[in-house]
Amino acid sequence: MSAPGPGVHPDPGAAGGVPRVEPAGVAALRADLDSAGYTVDGAVELLGPLAASALAREQPLPARRACAAVLREGAGGSRAARATLIRLFTLGGVVDPAELDAALPRLTAAGAARLGLVARADGAAAQPGPAATGDRDGLVATVDLRPYGDGRHTWWVVSDRSELATGHPVAPDHVLGLGGASATLAAWTPRRPVASALDLGTGCGVQSLHLATHAREVTATDISSRALGFASFTAALSGQSWRLLAGSLLKPVAGQRFELVVSNPPFVITPRISQVPTFTYRDGGRVGDAVVAELVTGMGEVLEPGGVAQFLANWEVGQGRDWRERVGSWVRASGLDAWVVQRDVQDGAQYAELWARDGGHRGDSAASAGMYETMYAAWLDDFEARGVAGVGFGVITLQRPATPRAPFVDLIEASGPVAPVMGPAVDAGLAARTWLAEHDERELLARHWRLAGDVTQERHYRPGEDDPAVIQLRQGGGLGLTRRLDTVDAAYAGVAGGELSAEQAATAIAAVMGAPVDTVRASLAATVRECVRDGFLVD
Repeated sequence: MSAPGPGVHPDPGAAGGVPRVEPAGVAALRADLDSAGYTVDGAVELLGPLAASALAREQPLPARRACAAVLREGAGGSRAARATLIRLFTLGGVVDPAELDAALPRLTAAGAARLGLVARADGAAAQPGPAATGDRDGLVATVDLRPYGDGRHTWWVVSDRSELATGHPVAPDHVLGLGGASATLAAWTPRRPVASALDLGTGCGVQSLHLATHAREVTATDISSRALGFASFTAALSGQSWRLLAGSLLKPVAGQRFELVVSNPPFVITPRISQVPTFTYRDGGRVGDAVVAELVTGMGEVLEPGGVAQFLANWEVGQGRDWRERVGSWVRASGLDAWVVQRDVQDGAQYAELWARDGGHRGDSAASAGMYETMYAAWLDDFEARGVAGVGFGVITLQRPATPRAPFVDLIEASGPVAPVMGPAVDAGLAARTWLAEHDERELLARHWRLAGDVTQERHYRPGEDDPAVIQLRQGGGLGLTRRLDTVDAAYAGVAGGELSAEQAATAIAAVMGAPVDTVRASLAATVRECVRDGFLVD
């Protein structure tokens, strides 16, 4: 295999064409990928844990070595096919047409070329590496084609080649493939059955793959025609059918409503000056965080009553201000229920370093270093001019109330580890907050609450003391929250097994403590409300 170089593709830094959806060819490709075991588990099995983990960190060398070792065995079969496909579509290697014929026997190398998946490499500047061909007749991928899945389904995602494969910064109209943000959004999305779902800013179609498992109809939009082309191929290759619409943000679906909306929008806060390149997949063309504000305030127009919107976002934090002020003003203007979780916050320098490197500008050459420093300075200047102290990153969940009532607004911080699949916790959290918004204190205290199954109690003692200095509850799942308990709270936690109503528990606790019932009831009502909201208590 040869490492990518300037001669491997006519213009490796530029986004190329879009693969063509030809039903017979796509069906043959799907069958070949399945036969080769080109799945998430199959790729990990072939590469081994070390190389697979390194590749996830965008370090390709161990994966190249693993693929080369398999091919040196000369055993052929599905393992050799898998190694060839990983070399070609992930690592940017050049492969011989005969190798690709063996890996894709139904489609063949010629068929892959007809679909726009591969092209001839000129070979002139290809650099030597493990299993290098150096052959002018060798083939190079024109797309990134990777296995993907949700644990129950096997899919394939097709996008533009990454900088790992090309060795060059990506083009402005680059269509992003699998990434951390798309995985986060998929993990946080509730998977309740719905009639209609919208993937706003679909890119190559990752979120739509998931939506199709629990939505009768999936609509996917994007401002980029190239992205829609890749999404169409991703859908066809994975045996799905989506309605694809072109346009910016909510415009393509004006006048339509959906039960579920998901979006990994172009939320990056980019200085609007010529020295900083923009990329369709990350930059919304607005100043600051205006894209997110527009989505939040406009989301009610496309949600059915009871409908939910889930998306990722960045927001600016002003000097001496709390992030809740800014985000809270958007959600209150929306008229929707809102549950926003800030997962991280970066200062201006950290944010500049992250996004100045994104797209391949890593400062590892003289030319790249100059570009990197120019962009870094531009971000710092922009933040300083607009009084931005930092940028928050988080997950926004909105819900249109099913019946007329005051919406709930809950803005919290949770930066620690969370459950790998957060969708069930989001669904349960929305249900709990909706119930609380629709019931008063009397109804709250009348319920027989119990501690959730994943909740444990911790007691911390000072040396030599018999009474605990700290008592707290800890969630084992969801957001992994902890809650410190006072005396009344701890007494209630000890009896919250579902046998007593909260009202009955308050009366008993007041009697044991010799405290006024009204005082204990008021304290316990506030505690129960917060514990139900946060998932410590369930009915």
